[in-house]
Amino acid sequence: MTLTLTLVRHGRTHFNARRVLQGRCDSPLTREGRAGVRTTARHLADTPFTAAWSSPSGRAIATAVELLRHHDDLRLRTDADLREYHFGIYERRPETSLDAVVAWPTLVGQVLAGTHPGLPGGEHAADFMARTTRVFGRLVERHLGTDEHVLVVGHGLALGAYLATLEPIGLVALPNASVTTVEVDETGAARITALAQDVAGQGHLASRPAPALAPVA
Repeated sequence: MTLTLTLVRHGRTHFNARRVLQGRCDSPLTREGRAGVRTTARHLADTPFTAAWSSPSGRAIATAVELLRHHDDLRLRTDADLREYHFGIYERRPETSLDAVVAWPTLVGQVLAGTHPGLPGGEHAADFMARTTRVFGRLVERHLGTDEHVLVVGHGLALGAYLATLEPIGLVALPNASVTTVEVDETGAARITALAQDVAGQGHLASRPAPALAPVA
């Protein structure tokens, strides 16, 4: 028995296109973003999903609804723990404003390690990593033991943080509307079988990688 998780990052938003930070805040999908999601939806049209989950953010729900047009027998469920990292006072501000304070690879490395105290008004990295680990643990526990295929729609840093707990890959750049696949065997062991597939051709405009930190000697 193998549980398959198909992880899809939300479509490109207006803030993505303008390189504005959006974690807890939201913005609608652009025209190109909606077109990209429709392409991904067609790519996944024949995938035998048995369940669908999404972050409650508007951009994620809009993406999930479009994906499920080809799976109208499925009910979309949301889980608040799938929300994106909270960037605090840097929400709705240009990415460059945060870069001027802390380098992205440094911030992400500390977030993935659970050591960053959080940006002002934001979320402690330990809390973020705990809820991210917790929600995927719940999803696996709920669907493990059957040959289920679960769709999960979320965010670049949140989905990337989960993937980083499976393999030492740092934060992988996940293009908007990209597809990543994780398989979980009946013992709970998980492995990434497809990573950041840019099936919609959205490119890396709105995705920022960060390499894995070298282990401390």
